Amino acid sequence: MKGQITVGGRDPRITGIGYLLRKTKLDELPQLWNVLIGDMSIVGPRPEVPKYVAMYTAEQRDVLRVRPGITSLASIAYINENELLSRSNDPERTYVEEVMPAKLALDLRYVRDQSVALDLHIIVRTLAKVFIPGS
Repeated sequence: MKGQITVGGRDPRITGIGYLLRKTKLDELPQLWNVLIGDMSIVGPRPEVPKYVAMYTAEQRDVLRVRPGITSLASIAYINENELLSRSNDPERTYVEEVMPAKLALDLRYVRDQSVALDLHIIVRTLAKVFIPGS
């Protein structure tokens, strides 16, 4: 297990308490501080590590024009991303070739269609995904 993506529900690099925090999404709560100080917003494209940002096309770099957020259309669609990657023979390649472009397409949609109504829609869908299993 090397690299910057987590793979599977029980990535050995994650402690038991870390697994619980990630599973319940409580690991996202400290990001509220970033929202309060203005570094992030509640809704917006999720920040990506520089390694992957370096792979963005010119069009995909448009997601960098808006403040990153705690939740997004992509984070809802890929809420169980690590389980998806655990089924791959090459998780890094799957992420770069399949997951990342699909997430960026959703993030670009957000950048293009940004509105209060869309933000509220994303917040409601996020809460449903977190608190209502299978929604």
